[in-house]
Amino acid sequence: MTTNEIKEVLLWSVCINYGLLLVWFGAFVYAHDWIFRMHTRWFKLSVETFDAINYAGIATYKIGIVLFNLVPLVALCLSS
Repeated sequence: MTTNEIKEVLLWSVCINYGLLLVWFGAFVYAHDWIFRMHTRWFKLSVETFDAINYAGIATYKIGIVLFNLVPLVALCLSS
């Protein structure tokens, strides 16, 4: 693979992952009660615990996107 192909793959990866992150956040904001009711069928969770788990998941996913996709992309762009 050439450097340009790697940049293109990383750029698509950043776009797709941020799209998924926005869908997750949107679902969490706009369908919070429905998602909470669905998960409390399987697990005993309080609203605070459910919110904390989702916020931690969103933060971890965002950090992963930045570390594994965005930083390598910026490094390749700066080195070229």
